[in-house]
Amino acid sequence: MSAHSRIHTYGDRDDPPSPADRMFRAAFLAALAALLFLSGALFAASEIPPGPQVVRAYQGGKALYEKLRGRYSSIYSSDLWYPARRSDKGVTAHRQELAQPGVTLYTSGDRAAAHLIDMDGQVLHSWRRPFESIRKIARTSASQPDSYVYFRHAQAFPNGDLLVIYEGVGDTPYGYGVARLNRNSEVIWFYPGRAHHQFSVAPDGSIYVLTHEFVDDRIPPFGHLKRPRLEDFLVVLSPDGEELQKIRLLTALAHSRYQHMLYTVSELALADPLHANSVKYIDRDKASAFAFGKEGQVLLSFRETNSIVVLDPGTQEVVWGARGPWIGQHDPDILPNGNILMFDNYGNYAGPAGVSRVIEFDPATMKIVWQYAGTAEHPLDSEIRADQQRLANGNTLITESNGGRMVEVTPRGEIAWEYLNPVRGGKKGDQIPIIAWSQRLDPSTLDPALLRSRPQQN
Repeated sequence: MSAHSRIHTYGDRDDPPSPADRMFRAAFLAALAALLFLSGALFAASEIPPGPQVVRAYQGGKALYEKLRGRYSSIYSSDLWYPARRSDKGVTAHRQELAQPGVTLYTSGDRAAAHLIDMDGQVLHSWRRPFESIRKIARTSASQPDSYVYFRHAQAFPNGDLLVIYEGVGDTPYGYGVARLNRNSEVIWFYPGRAHHQFSVAPDGSIYVLTHEFVDDRIPPFGHLKRPRLEDFLVVLSPDGEELQKIRLLTALAHSRYQHMLYTVSELALADPLHANSVKYIDRDKASAFAFGKEGQVLLSFRETNSIVVLDPGTQEVVWGARGPWIGQHDPDILPNGNILMFDNYGNYAGPAGVSRVIEFDPATMKIVWQYAGTAEHPLDSEIRADQQRLANGNTLITESNGGRMVEVTPRGEIAWEYLNPVRGGKKGDQIPIIAWSQRLDPSTLDPALLRSRPQQN
């Protein structure tokens, strides 16, 4: 073929392309790019492969990038540590004439540990079991290093055993399992399901615990929920940690008369549409006072729908539900008078400072009958976590998690007792670990030898 007979292209033409040629080429490339973009968007938004797979790969890669390079690259930038609001440590207030006597069990964000202290803040006993030692005996894919793993919830038994939930910050799923430890922090058993937030022990010793895992299906008519998404389950364990029952909570709500609550999930939470954060077993005494639940049912809290519900494990049905004047709530408790006491993380609009409050309300009327929202000098502010406990003398023990603080207040709002996490960290020593959970206990319910034991050393 001679040089004169070859096909000309823009790259080897003797004359440069005309303005019309350049405009045509630019328009063609723009149209092609738009077509490719629209095609990709169509595949991604539909169930046509490989759209969903590409989207999920992107989401997984983004999550991994954020985990490695984002806020969790330093433990002090995680939500286990916050700037200390005060320099005080330990017990900062104790009015003996007002406070409920007892010992206090709490868990801290600086390590997988729980501490039992007296009213003066002296440590009577500590349980410590790093998750790395659990990983060696359990089949689990949980992977965060020990500095990111802590006890989210704990319960002490009379003989000194401790039931705990492990959570790993900066991981998804972040629930790492349930363990029963003896008084020497040795592992009696471990349940490797992705348990998180809270458990509740029934009178017969069975354990009701929240777990979560990724699920990839569509629940009509709630196609707006993302896939895959993190879903919550209620799991019932035997006293020895054997799984007896597992209930999918999203479908239980979706198939109930309260299904409309799923339409209130924000765009930011469609991949974690319930975010269950509390489970409470309804025993005979609670059922006799609480008109909306029966013995054997459980009270649950769903953060992302700002709702609380009652679930019947026998029928796997949601039998009651409510939304009220609270936002992002935690730890609803049924009181002996039938009211509900709850930490309202974001509902304090009228308080002098802080965004949080503790409320007691009548579930029949939804009327708030008591609340504590802090003061200008001592604001109450915990955007996540936190809990409370109504004490025998009528006071309320509050765990302000983000502040690393426990505070006991009277019905009139007076501070009867206050404790600040004594641990500090960070380059300047100005970071305080959260207090994830706390509970005031009657010393007579525990083995006296436990109260005389010396705390374990690091």
